[in-house]
Amino acid sequence: MTERKSDRTRAAILAAARERFGGDGYERATIRAIAADAAIDPAMVIRYFGTKEKLFAAAAEFDLRLPALSPGPGAGEALVRHFLVRWEDDDTLKALLRSAVTNPQAADRMRELFATQLAPALARLAVDDPATRAGLVATQALGFALCRYILELPPVAALSHDAAVAALAPAINHYLTEPLTASE
Repeated sequence: MTERKSDRTRAAILAAARERFGGDGYERATIRAIAADAAIDPAMVIRYFGTKEKLFAAAAEFDLRLPALSPGPGAGEALVRHFLVRWEDDDTLKALLRSAVTNPQAADRMRELFATQLAPALARLAVDDPATRAGLVATQALGFALCRYILELPPVAALSHDAAVAALAPAINHYLTEPLTASE
């Protein structure tokens, strides 16, 4: 089966949009810049996607591809390793994180990823209150990603995968398994 020119154009626009949204954020990314990156006329972007908002929504489609996780101390390590690879392999998450701070549509998309992908996957690992525990895991994943991939704080950006896992996995495991209230 041969790929149609329209499919290639659509793919080029989406790739350029992910890169541009990831680098510039939603507010600063423009249809003109995305079109230039895709080597097409800006009118083609509008033809395929209609508006910047619709283009962002299409570019922000993302599957976390969470691995099958088993309860126990290995869950934190598996999650951290998985998220490191996902953040580094696809600019869509970076675009969402960068944009979610200032754009309600991007924030909605991040919440949707949390509600439909992360929370259900962690529900079977959490000892209780899975929604809260998944939210706490998200604080670690998103906070680390913000510091490493968006702000590029040198000490965090310089961590090897193994060092990042060693630092974050215990916190993730704690959030999944330890009591949420202070003991009396």
